[in-house]
Amino acid sequence: MCRDPRCSSLDLAFALHPTPAVCGYPTESAMNAISSIESFDRELYAGFVGWMDASGDGEWAVALRCANVARQSVKLFAGAGIVAGSRPLDEAAEIEAKFGTVLGALGFVR
Repeated sequence: MCRDPRCSSLDLAFALHPTPAVCGYPTESAMNAISSIESFDRELYAGFVGWMDASGDGEWAVALRCANVARQSVKLFAGAGIVAGSRPLDEAAEIEAKFGTVLGALGFVR
């Protein structure tokens, strides 16, 4: 994937984005399906966050829970991977737990 010695960790992050876990596979048809089903913009959800030094080394993670914090509002994002054998109630509970983590970090009581 990154055989060129000039390839940086950021280049690799871009090559792997979006991951099948948050988009599906094959990527293009999965993205089209998501666009036709979801009625909202994912904004920064499932984007990658991290750092890279001057030599191109770095560390990146996928934002599986995040928040858009504005002066008077907070919009939370979280999701769960749906795969064969997934149980909808378990996935909903996982998303609730992720929201709880973000709400706690922001100082909100549920």
